[in-house]
Amino acid sequence: MYNPASASNFEVDPRDLTYQQHQGAIRLLNGIRVGLTVLALVSGITILGTSANAILVYNNTHVSSAFNLALWPEAFDLRPTVAQVVGSSIIILASLVSLIFSRAQVLHNQRFMHTSLTFIAPFVGFVAALIGISFYYGVNASSAVDTLQSWSCRWSSINMRIEPYFGTLCRQSQTALYLSVILVPVELVTLAAAGVQMSLERKASVFVPEHKPSSPALS
Repeated sequence: MYNPASASNFEVDPRDLTYQQHQGAIRLLNGIRVGLTVLALVSGITILGTSANAILVYNNTHVSSAFNLALWPEAFDLRPTVAQVVGSSIIILASLVSLIFSRAQVLHNQRFMHTSLTFIAPFVGFVAALIGISFYYGVNASSAVDTLQSWSCRWSSINMRIEPYFGTLCRQSQTALYLSVILVPVELVTLAAAGVQMSLERKASVFVPEHKPSSPALS
């Protein structure tokens, strides 16, 4: 004989519903955070590559003032470019740590470590981006001597067949600068997403559904 299912079998636990809602928001924020972290990683690699190459070209083509045809001025400030190398290296490292631990399933069971790394990595990246760009503009504003960008862009119109190729160096320096500026809001949004995600994960832990014992009729 057919027995109609009891309505109680289809009741939805409010705790389960709240938990699922939190999990949906967490997955969305995690996707946003990971996407922005990948963007920060690619930007950091680009900044590091262009800035490091510019320093390498300078070291290869810089000669002392004893030479009559020196390509670079004697008074020269490399600190802004060095700051970009250091800052981008930190951002790359922080982004890699964040991405690796986001995919490490073993850490998902260790809530404290997973949550801490979710927040700490973008925080380090944001601080590095902010300090790097602040130092860059601070030196440019206070320094009375040329920087790698100012000197290369001043002579970028000269057609050169050998290094240092001032036009190329100028474009590389500008690319690194623009990406450094963009990284500040990118890292800030990533940090905000990580903070909200961390808060939701803490709230969701309160509503973790309990495993109900199976019905004897179904065993």
